[in-house]
Amino acid sequence: MATVLSVSGSPSATSRTARLLRYLDARLTDQGHEVIPLDVRSLPPEVLLRADFGHPAITEATALFEQADGVVIGTPVYKAAYSGLLKSLLDLLPQYALAGKTVLPLATGGSTAHVLAIDYALRPVLSSLGAAHITPGWFVLDKHIEVRQDGGIIVEPGTREALDQVTDQFSTALSERRPLRAAA
Repeated sequence: MATVLSVSGSPSATSRTARLLRYLDARLTDQGHEVIPLDVRSLPPEVLLRADFGHPAITEATALFEQADGVVIGTPVYKAAYSGLLKSLLDLLPQYALAGKTVLPLATGGSTAHVLAIDYALRPVLSSLGAAHITPGWFVLDKHIEVRQDGGIIVEPGTREALDQVTDQFSTALSERRPLRAAA
């Protein structure tokens, strides 16, 4: 199947966003895709803050984007936009880092007031990076993600169904686009 890069733009070590991405990663893996997780917070902060394009960590992250057929981008919403940490990484990627890629944007937040952050803040940046196809994204309220003692999560049933649907749409889009990309 396809190679998927799963990017968490959360700065938090106990991030619901990252845990939600790992939930989606498992679903994509079960569907036969190879999933590579990337937590932006694991990159050296000074490299991101100083915009060190040539640093090996950025070169490696860029290579992960290059080898991926699809990218899942997850971010918490702060001040009605995606995280500054995610912005720092996206700014360091080549102009068309998402060219030929299918992208699934996801966001988490504490209020439905931020539900449009995907469409008004994140989607334009993904488009400017050349994404071939941005599938419908999804916003998840923090209160719909319960963190278990073992670190796993329980997603509220209605939210889980919606997430499964957007994940399956992304998976289908990957399968449909992959032969086109391989022929290019």
